Amino acid sequence: MANPSDGSWDYFFFGHDSINPPTLSQPEEPTWQEPPKPVIFEQEKIEKPPPPPPKPMPEVVETPIEPPPKPPKQVKKVKPSTASSSGSNSGGVAPVHHQHTVSAGAGPPGSVDSSKKGRIVAATPSIVSPLNLLKAIDLLDDHFLKAYESAGDVGKMLEAARMHYHSNFAGSRGHINHSDKIMRVITWNRSFKRLPQQDDMDDKIESDEPDTHATILDKLLAWDKKLYEEVKAGEVMKNEYQRKVTLLNKQNKRGVRPEVLEKTKAAVSHLHTRYVVDIQSMDSTVSEISHLRDDLLYPKLIELVNGMTRMWRSMHDHHRQQLKIIQEIRAPYEIILPPRETTEEHFKQTNQLHNTVKDLHGHLQRLMDHQKDYIKNLNEWVRLSLIPIESSLKEKVSSPPRPPETRIKYLLHAWNDHIGKLPLELAKAAILSFSEVVRTILELQGDELNAKRTWEHTYRELERKRRQFQDWAHKYMERRASLAEEAGDGAAQNLPQDPIVERRIQIEQLEIRLKEEQENHRRLCKQVREKSIASLRTHLPELFRAMAEFSLTASEMYRSLSSISQNRV
Repeated sequence: MANPSDGSWDYFFFGHDSINPPTLSQPEEPTWQEPPKPVIFEQEKIEKPPPPPPKPMPEVVETPIEPPPKPPKQVKKVKPSTASSSGSNSGGVAPVHHQHTVSAGAGPPGSVDSSKKGRIVAATPSIVSPLNLLKAIDLLDDHFLKAYESAGDVGKMLEAARMHYHSNFAGSRGHINHSDKIMRVITWNRSFKRLPQQDDMDDKIESDEPDTHATILDKLLAWDKKLYEEVKAGEVMKNEYQRKVTLLNKQNKRGVRPEVLEKTKAAVSHLHTRYVVDIQSMDSTVSEISHLRDDLLYPKLIELVNGMTRMWRSMHDHHRQQLKIIQEIRAPYEIILPPRETTEEHFKQTNQLHNTVKDLHGHLQRLMDHQKDYIKNLNEWVRLSLIPIESSLKEKVSSPPRPPETRIKYLLHAWNDHIGKLPLELAKAAILSFSEVVRTILELQGDELNAKRTWEHTYRELERKRRQFQDWAHKYMERRASLAEEAGDGAAQNLPQDPIVERRIQIEQLEIRLKEEQENHRRLCKQVREKSIASLRTHLPELFRAMAEFSLTASEMYRSLSSISQNRV
C-alpha cells in the first residue's frame, strides 16, 4: 500500500514519521522559501529625505539576513529525594516513569512543576498533531483498498479480468478487457489463460474446468443461435408444407391424373416427415436451453446475488468506519498544521485526486447502468425462452399454451424491479459535490502558484535593475569626479544629484512591490491551507455518509433477493 505522504493527502495533512510535531517549547521554523539573495537598500525608505551627495565611489553593501540561532536543547534534571538517593539509583537521578514523560525538546512549558521538584505533571494535548492526522488518512486509505478488495469474489465470478471471446464480435477479434474499463490498480488473483497464437489451432474445451457465469452464457448464446436457425428453417418448411397441402386439395377437386396426384402426396409426406424430425431437434434444443437456464444459470445467479450481498455489506462497513474516523478527527480537536506553500508536485497530486473522484462518479454510474441493462435483457430473454414453440402444422391454433413458471423468472423479475429503486442519485450527488470541492482547492492552489511566479518574476527584474544601477552609478560617479576636477570644488557642489536619486527611488519602489507580492503569496498560502482543511472537514463526512447509506441499501436489496430465491426453492 502506498504511503499517504506520497499522495495527494501530503499537501493537506503535512507531516513525516521521522519529524516530531511542533510544540510551544520550540521556535517555529518557517518553511517559507526566501529569495536566494537579500534585499539591497532594505534600510532606506522612500519617506526619508534625499541623502547628501554621495562620495566619488558609492558602494552598495548587501546585508545578509541571518536566520535566528536555534536554542540549545535544555535537559531538565530532577533533584532526587532523600528516599530515592539512598536507594538503588546510584546515578543520583530519580527514576521517571515513561508513561508520563515527554520527549526531549518537545514538552510544553509547565509540564514540569517547578514548585514540586521530582514530580512530572503530564500535559493534556488539545491539538491533533500532523502525525495523528497522517495516521487517520492512512486508515482512510486502507479502508478504501479493503473496500476495493471486497469486490474480488464478484470479480472472479464474473471473470472481470479475463478476456472473453464472443462470436458476435469475431470480426474485431472479440477481445473485451473488462479490467481496463473498470480500474487499473489491482488485478484479481486469477491466472490468465494463454490465447492461441495460431489461427488454425483446434478449439479444445477442458472437461475438468467447471462452468462459470460467462461460459454458461456463451453456451446459451450458442444454443439460442442453433434454435433460431432451426425455427427459421422450420417456418420455411411449414410454409412449403402448407403450400403443398393446398395444391393437393386443389388437385383432388379438379380430378387430375393419378400419377400427378401421387407425386404431390409423396412431396407432402416427405415434408411432413422432415418437419417432424426438425420439431424433435427443436425440442432437444429447447430442453438443452432449459437445462442450462434452470440448472446452471440459476445457481450462478444465486451465487452472484450472495456475492453482491457480501460485497456491498463489506463496503458499507468500510465506509462507515471511514465516516467514524473523519468524525473523530473533526469533532473534539482543532486541526492546526504548520504553514507550507503549494508546489508543482502538490498541484499535480491535487489534480490527480480531482480526476480520480470524477472517475469514481462515472464508474458508479456505468456500474449501475450495466447491471440494469444485464438484468433487464436477461429478464426479457427468460420471458421469451419460456414461450412454447408452436409445433402444429395447422394454419390456425385455438390458443397458445401458457408459459411455465420457473424460479429464475421470479428472481429476475424481482431483481429488475428492485435495482431501479436504489438511491443512486444521492450517492452520485455526494461524489460530484466532493469533486467540486477538490476542483475549488485546485483553483486556489493555481492562484497561489501564480502569485509565487509573480514575485519570482519581480525578484528577477529587481536583480537585473540592481546590476544596471550599479554599473550606471559607477560610470556616473567616475564622470562626475572628472567633471569636478575640471570645474573645481565649488562647481562640483552645484552639479545635479537628481539622476542617481531618481533611479534609487525606482529600485526602492520595486523592492516595496516585491515585498507586497511576497506578502500576498504568504497570505494566499495560509488561505489555501485553511480553506482546504475546512472544505475537507465539511465534505468528507458527507461523502462517506452517502456511500455508506448507498452500500447499505444495496446490500439489503441483494439480501432480500436471496431470501426470495430461498422461498422459491
